[in-house]
Amino acid sequence: MAEALLEIDGLTKRFGGVVAADAISLMLPAGELHAIIGPNGAGKSTLIAQLTGEVTPDSGRIRFDGQEITNVPVYRRSQLGLARSFQVTTLFPDFTALVNVALSVQAHSGHSFRFWRNARNEIALREPARAALARVGLADRAATLVADLSHGERRQLEIAMALAGRPRMLLLDEPMAGMGPEESIRLVELLRALKGDITVMLIEHDIDAVFALADRISVLVYGRIIATGGLAAIRSDPAVREAYLGEGAANG
Repeated sequence: MAEALLEIDGLTKRFGGVVAADAISLMLPAGELHAIIGPNGAGKSTLIAQLTGEVTPDSGRIRFDGQEITNVPVYRRSQLGLARSFQVTTLFPDFTALVNVALSVQAHSGHSFRFWRNARNEIALREPARAALARVGLADRAATLVADLSHGERRQLEIAMALAGRPRMLLLDEPMAGMGPEESIRLVELLRALKGDITVMLIEHDIDAVFALADRISVLVYGRIIATGGLAAIRSDPAVREAYLGEGAANG
């Protein structure tokens, strides 16, 4: 396996009597698309929140590109190259797609959101914003208000905003939630095109999408990783069948 870009060692988080992360250890090499699957309440979003710094672990450590980041603030992790998307969209609906991405470029450049006029007109912001939109297939929607975009297009836009900061790793939290079949196919193709160029941790309930995209898969149940491996290994693992894929997987 290639040298690890992300190393998680014994990450633990409790909320009262609930163990959301139970000594999670995982290594992701650069360029891998690694999927995290598991039932609702397994601790998947809590894991990502700890990686981005929004939630502080009770114990354990996180290393990114060889640097300890366990107690590094959110903005600093972003500067180091960690970017994420959310289950709930976080866009400006009254601005165009281009302005939304330009604001992201501006934020990653260390400038204040007070300078919205610059985000609308500054070439240094618009050009990388246009490039990010083109990369996710939204070049022809640059002048469209976010309010007028479809749900799937908004998800694409969020990825464009994450890519605008030129991250080394993307943390995607259920990007296909609420999508129809055609939108899901489009997003799978987008993520497939990113493979190898950028490291991706993908949390996703759409198992077909996970199996189509992932280099490796980790199964999280009650805050603990019960299996990690390739598609064939995960499909045939008895513990995974029982805990997540269901008894029907044994016959299918």
